[in-house]
Amino acid sequence: MKRNATAVWNGSGKEGSGNLTTQSTVLNKTQYSWKSRFEDGVGTNPEELIGAAHAGCFTMKLTFILGGANFTPEQLETRCDITLDNGTITKSELNVTGKVPGITEEQFKALAEEARAGCLVTKLYNCETTVVATLA
Repeated sequence: MKRNATAVWNGSGKEGSGNLTTQSTVLNKTQYSWKSRFEDGVGTNPEELIGAAHAGCFTMKLTFILGGANFTPEQLETRCDITLDNGTITKSELNVTGKVPGITEEQFKALAEEARAGCLVTKLYNCETTVVATLA
C-alpha cells in the first residue's frame, strides 16, 4: 500500500507560501507558510500534521488493543503535542482520555502504553514519545 501527499512552494522561505494536497483530497491546496509554522499565521504546518498523524494512528491502535482485551471504548480522545526545539522535533506527547466501560485506570494506562509502542507512527519517529492515559 502507498499513500501520497504533495507540497507546492512559491517564493523564498520566509516570505513565500505553499500548499499541501493529499491523495484523498482531505487536504486540497491547504495553505502553509513561515507564519503558519513559526508564528500565528493562517494555515497548517508540518508539526501540526505530524501530531494529527500520531494522534490518529495511536487512537486507532488503542481501539484494537482494547478490543483484543475485551473492552469496547465509548470514546477515545487523543491530543498530540509535538515539540520543535532548535530545528529538531524532540518529542511527541500523546494525551488520551477514554470512556471505556469496565476497565481500571491501571489497565487503561498499560494498554495505552502498548498502543504507543505498537503504533506505526511511533515507530517512524526518531524522538522521545510518551503517553498520558486518563479515564473520563
